[in-house]
Amino acid sequence: MAKQILVQNHFQVSVKITYVKAESKPDQGYHFFSYQVGIKNLGSAPAQLVSRHWIITDALGRMEEVRGPGVVGLQPRIMPGTTFEYESACPLATSAGSMKGSFQMVSEEGETFSIEIPEFYLIAPQALH
Repeated sequence: MAKQILVQNHFQVSVKITYVKAESKPDQGYHFFSYQVGIKNLGSAPAQLVSRHWIITDALGRMEEVRGPGVVGLQPRIMPGTTFEYESACPLATSAGSMKGSFQMVSEEGETFSIEIPEFYLIAPQALH
């Protein structure tokens, strides 16, 4: 599906969303999406991703917030010119929804900053018809 790219604070974030038909049960109100995130350091200094915050909203407006350390159990240090990629998933009760959030980062000097992830959409193919 769509790939979104954002550049902020010397970091480029890309998100690619996939509807996982084999894991979904539309007749039971269960739609499974996977998403692949790439975080590229375009700056000249390393930074560590220490935590994440996601806001997940389904088509009925039900919202869930997810906060936690790092991503997929890791708190990667992203060196200049390198990209850290990970894959995760999100189940929804509706065939469409959205996600937005932020990554909290720490520079080598101990300064904290956030990388905002603008809203992107999770849409099952059957929701488009």
